[in-house]
Amino acid sequence: MKKSLLLFLWLLPLVAVPAFAQESRQDISMSDAAWMQPFVSGNAVNLHSTAGLYGMLVSYRFMLTPHGALEANYQYNQNIQHYVTNFGAFRIHDRIQEVSAAYVRSFTFRNWNPFIELGPGAFMFLPIDDAKTQTFQISRNLSIGGIYGGGFAYEISPSFDIRAEYRGLVMKAPSFQYPNNGFRTDTFFNVYQPVVGIAYHF
Repeated sequence: MKKSLLLFLWLLPLVAVPAFAQESRQDISMSDAAWMQPFVSGNAVNLHSTAGLYGMLVSYRFMLTPHGALEANYQYNQNIQHYVTNFGAFRIHDRIQEVSAAYVRSFTFRNWNPFIELGPGAFMFLPIDDAKTQTFQISRNLSIGGIYGGGFAYEISPSFDIRAEYRGLVMKAPSFQYPNNGFRTDTFFNVYQPVVGIAYHF
């Protein structure tokens, strides 16, 4: 009896580790995210931009249920905004930062886990004072909007998966508070964002 009890105590940690791993309810992911901004026009102002191809997206998820999670996101990217107005054409090199939250609904098919998400977001456009910026009568621009998306995670181990996703970011076009609303289009646009990354579960 004593030997059986000692054997049980010795094996208990080995049994507990897989059980704990199966009940991991959190994950953090890091992804490459492209910023594909559409052309918009309004108030005699035309706006288009270069693509931001080397953005970074960091996400944290907490599982509320086996198929429902809350997600928090932070993104950093850069692009060049091109404004064409009645008084000239201007370029603005800017940093873009996103802080957002979403509800994520996931599904399970063996190692494949498709998911969809929806939530609010805040987007900050910060002008960069360099040779790519052609006007300096500007300041940072905050836009409140939302995010939506869908994708899949492929489990490569109990702790890691690869994620690929399409995200849509809806927000008001930035105007950088240019004097007399010179860059203001009063329009909303949908940024298209392909995302690929890796997640760690803990």
